[in-house]
Amino acid sequence: MDSAPFFSRFAAPRLLEALEDTPVVLVHGPRQCGKTTLARTVGLPRGYAYVSFDDPLVLASATADPVGFVADLGERTILDEVQRVPFLFAPLKAAVDRDRRPGRLILTGSANVLLVPKLSDSLAGRMEILRLHPLAQCETMGSDPAFLDRVFEGSFRIGSATRVGSGLADRIAAGGFPAALARSTPQRRGTWYRNYLTTLIQRDVRDLARIASLDALPRLLEGAAGQTARLLNITDLAAPLQLTRPTIRDYTTLLENVFLLEELQPWHSNRFSRLIKTPKLQFGDTGLACALLGLDGPNLWKDREALGQLLETFVYQELRRQADWGATPTRFYHFRDKDGIEVDIIADRGAAGLAGIEIKASATVTLKDFRGLKKLKEDTGPRFKAGVVVYDGETCVGFGEDLFAVPVSYLWDPRKG
Repeated sequence: MDSAPFFSRFAAPRLLEALEDTPVVLVHGPRQCGKTTLARTVGLPRGYAYVSFDDPLVLASATADPVGFVADLGERTILDEVQRVPFLFAPLKAAVDRDRRPGRLILTGSANVLLVPKLSDSLAGRMEILRLHPLAQCETMGSDPAFLDRVFEGSFRIGSATRVGSGLADRIAAGGFPAALARSTPQRRGTWYRNYLTTLIQRDVRDLARIASLDALPRLLEGAAGQTARLLNITDLAAPLQLTRPTIRDYTTLLENVFLLEELQPWHSNRFSRLIKTPKLQFGDTGLACALLGLDGPNLWKDREALGQLLETFVYQELRRQADWGATPTRFYHFRDKDGIEVDIIADRGAAGLAGIEIKASATVTLKDFRGLKKLKEDTGPRFKAGVVVYDGETCVGFGEDLFAVPVSYLWDPRKG
């Protein structure tokens, strides 16, 4: 893989805070999203040793004598790619229990190691978890990441912005992986993404599970890229592959575990009796999705149906990235009822309320675009903080109390909002 340019990560303050009062901090997320760089940037100046289980010699040493390997670790150590050594978790627990000083270990993982029973059992109550994503737009620009907070504050004012236009499709197709963004042309970025997926499937996926039809995974991912931002339909994903629905379900779960796919769960409330209970499928990064679909920025801009889907995923992932380094826990859902009324994204902050976000690829917004947001507001009462239609336009304007049309550039432009 290519060397990647350095970007300041907005998750760094959260990592530093956790190291002040927690013995073990786990940074997990997709391979090549910047976990190692973040851990080393924070840890090495503070005296942490660095150990990577991608090194065959280190892996062999840990495998031969797990207890001795842990005993020989320094007072402060970064352990990189720990999903490869689940047998170390019990010795790590014993070491941490003997010495509970905060900030002893920074772990990184390219698979969802929380699903490894040995980790969940061993380090529960001793570890803080930080999810790292590919880069958000505001991280690539070094700008203010406060858009989601402004949504909950309902603090948008009438203002203007430059329409992003075809540049929006370029951003979507570029994605957020640092090494891909280091490449000079869209074609070279596409090549990086395709190589990335091949390596990930042949390496991490093979490590996690024995799969009889490993060659089916690239085709499954291509089908999933075409379904992003749609209701999950296992039958449609299974049909071209001549695999059973249970097998495809197992495969999608595996791909979730390596952070390639996500399921956006449906909103649930006792007050709604006619809700669609199917999750939405969301691809983990739009650059990966576009590479699988053979779309660069100009071609995506011409394909309005694909643009609408991928823009929804793009905005969702931007919000997820901002939420995961933010101070207030935020859960995301989608809302759709059997009458066809829907809200693309609901951001729920528990006692702090909720907000609805609708995404449009068009340059104009009408009152009809607020239909789902108005229903959500009526039915959730005082919990509703704001409803926003994010669109590719030039004007931020109100559409009634707590309802706003907001240009998509406000997601990353610190001068807006």
